[in-house]
Amino acid sequence: MDAKERITTLTRLLNTYAYQYYVEDNPQISDFEYDQLYQELVTLEKQYPQYALDDSPTKRVADKVLDKFEKITHVVKMMSIDDVFSIGEVEKFVEDIRKINPNAIFNCELKIDGLSVSCIYENGLLKVASTRGNGTVGEIVTDNAKTIHAIPLKLTKPISIEARGEIFMPKKSLLKLNQERKEEGLDEFQNCRNAASGTIKSLDSKIVAKRNLDNFMYTLLDDKGVVTQDGALKELEELGFKVNKEGRVCHDVQEISDYIEYWRTHKDDLPYPIDGVVIKVNELNTYDEIGYTVKSPKWCIAFKYPAEEASSILRSITFQVGRTGVVTPVANFDTVYISGTDVSRATLHNEDFIKLRDIRVGDVIKVRKSGEIIPEVFAVDFSKRKADSKPFQMIEYCPVCGSKLVRNDGEADYFCLNPNCKARILNSLIHFASKPAMNIESLGDRLIENFYNLGFIKSIPDIYHLYEKRDELIKLEKLGEKSVDNILSSIDVSKSNNLDKVLFGLGIRNVGAKVATVLCENFDTIDKLKNATVEQLTAIPDIGLVIAESVVSYFKNEANLKMIEELRSSGVNMSYKKRNTVDGAFAHKIVVLTGNLKNYTREQASDIIISLGGSTSSSVSKKTDLVLAGEKAGSKLTKAQALGIKIISEEEFMEMIKAKEDVNE
Repeated sequence: MDAKERITTLTRLLNTYAYQYYVEDNPQISDFEYDQLYQELVTLEKQYPQYALDDSPTKRVADKVLDKFEKITHVVKMMSIDDVFSIGEVEKFVEDIRKINPNAIFNCELKIDGLSVSCIYENGLLKVASTRGNGTVGEIVTDNAKTIHAIPLKLTKPISIEARGEIFMPKKSLLKLNQERKEEGLDEFQNCRNAASGTIKSLDSKIVAKRNLDNFMYTLLDDKGVVTQDGALKELEELGFKVNKEGRVCHDVQEISDYIEYWRTHKDDLPYPIDGVVIKVNELNTYDEIGYTVKSPKWCIAFKYPAEEASSILRSITFQVGRTGVVTPVANFDTVYISGTDVSRATLHNEDFIKLRDIRVGDVIKVRKSGEIIPEVFAVDFSKRKADSKPFQMIEYCPVCGSKLVRNDGEADYFCLNPNCKARILNSLIHFASKPAMNIESLGDRLIENFYNLGFIKSIPDIYHLYEKRDELIKLEKLGEKSVDNILSSIDVSKSNNLDKVLFGLGIRNVGAKVATVLCENFDTIDKLKNATVEQLTAIPDIGLVIAESVVSYFKNEANLKMIEELRSSGVNMSYKKRNTVDGAFAHKIVVLTGNLKNYTREQASDIIISLGGSTSSSVSKKTDLVLAGEKAGSKLTKAQALGIKIISEEEFMEMIKAKEDVNE
């Protein structure tokens, strides 16, 4: 097979696999297999750029940083939809439609809480993607849209059309993004809609690519063969778009009402955010007759669910001190039940947030789940405010150590700068041992706090001296010999973690897990990194000035350097080993883990497999190469035996690792 033919084959295969993964939610190959094919295509396209196709998946990894977005005038105005809030208003809408079309039926669709997008295709290829803007003029976001796998680069038919829909951020993507932003000391997004809007309008397409946006299409323009809205959705799907499968054709108000009420009680179960139901006349050829207002079509309405909210009394505002020293005010109020959970606390972000809303202790506040995920205080019932209420005053001193707080110019947060603050130390210890960092599985948050209060751990290096206190630890309530030995074993295993885990665990401000890996890819030892200059750091893609200055500042601190040397002397690895994907012990193998391992956590074993060229899967199939079976292995082991898949014990796993290490030495 020549290069041109291989490029064509790889492009077709990868696009098919991506569609199965992102649109159908039915992956057919492992991530490792996909990555291998993808890298082969990248290599071939570099050698033979003249053969690269317009719909190559490599074009989804945009690498552009724009100064600004260009404008586009929509050929067909992107109108807004009128909102209604009661079934009575739905009844009137149906009555008005049937005065014009007595036999009208309606297509009900979930109203995705994101931002509108228009995608223009010429001869089946994506040419322009744009936002709604003011409805007449939008902004071109083509490079950003290309990073969204649900938006096809090439249609299944070589036709010229315009498709419109909604870009959104799945709930799990928001939770992951906010966790990363929290770890990096950045403000969290309040809901999926704001996160999606802020992301798609980013001038750096690399940022967009990392945030896992998604898309549903629901409007098809310029296709004369489609006569109904439900038919348009089917055609969109056949063209390769992702459409929402929860739509329903309704024949009367009762069916529409049933649909609305069903999703009112089930919307929290969806993996994506919705804020209502869109009701459209199904027959497209009646739209012009039904007509339009200046801003909205008359043939559809949006039934909006009221945000689930509750009133409560704000009992106090307390303050949390994070590992970086940031001080965050927290609202504590009488427990209310919202969107399926009991809520009694919510972040108040910072001083400016509170003062802008004039929130005071004793107020009757209104609380809701922002984006159905994050509790927030969004308003105050001023009519119920007591005459003796006092305006909020930000504290001047750290609530834990009493140090004077500092608010830098241009920043919203106050910081405790005392490195010996108990709260900062405790949160630093918890962060260091956490799963994304050193993953010391048996050393949980409460145990760390208990050990800290008892004086066993006062600093991060003390973790690696706990073995010296084994006899004392065994005597503690709820521990015992087996539990203590598990803790000490987990600590010992963590010493061999790759440097990026250690670096993230150190808690350098603005250095999240991904940034730590980027730094280690460029500086493979802690000694090289600590001597890096701001200029050297900012020369690395993805490392900006703020991160570079944080890193340089961290390594100028003598206390930090002393801590690193103490960790090194305890045997903690201070070098970075890149993944060996070519000749590792598990090269090109898909491994499934089942049962309990004695010497490793699941995450640690997975990291080892990946570092030695393999990939892991959560389920056994014919594609599985190996099953690593620990104690109490269950149905996965049984299925592997039935399929004749090779099964290895933990001892064999350790021998494979050791054999590879011996070869490399």
